[in-house]
Amino acid sequence: MDIIGEDYSDAVLCGQKWEGRSFVRCDFTEADLRGLATSGCTFTDCSFDRTDLGGSAHRATAFRSCRFTRAVLASAEFTSCSWLGSMFLDCALRPITVTETDLTLVGLSGAVLRKASLRGLRLREANFQDADLRDADLRDVDLTGARLRGCRLEGADLRGARLDADGLAQATLRGARVDLDTAVAFAAAHGLRVG
Repeated sequence: MDIIGEDYSDAVLCGQKWEGRSFVRCDFTEADLRGLATSGCTFTDCSFDRTDLGGSAHRATAFRSCRFTRAVLASAEFTSCSWLGSMFLDCALRPITVTETDLTLVGLSGAVLRKASLRGLRLREANFQDADLRDADLRDVDLTGARLRGCRLEGADLRGARLDADGLAQATLRGARVDLDTAVAFAAAHGLRVG
């Protein structure tokens, strides 16, 4: 059953458990969703502006083209979820746990994810422009097509990560840990002739 266009603004829904629910174009502005647990839910084109999702836990839940503006996601956990096409602006994201989650086309411009563990995630065509990913665990991530202009990756662990030439040329990678393939690709992206 789809819940369409419902207004949950300022609702207090702390600690609830939602399973298999589908929300379309719903407004959760300034809702208190602390401790919310979702499983198999879908949120499509929903607004989470100034929403408190602190300490919430989400399993196999999809957030499709949703907007999170100044939302609190500190201590939230996302396992086997999808954030396809969702946008996060000025959100409190630390600490956050994201496991086996698809972040394709996600907008995290300016996000502070310093020391975050994003290992093995799919981040294809994500927008990390001016984001802070210093000292983050980005092993085995797929950053193909990601926008990384001004992204701070100093000290990040990028071993096994897939990055294209644009990303390697645009991001700040000083002190990042990379494997040999990425080192060669980095050199080529900066105009060096290897060999």
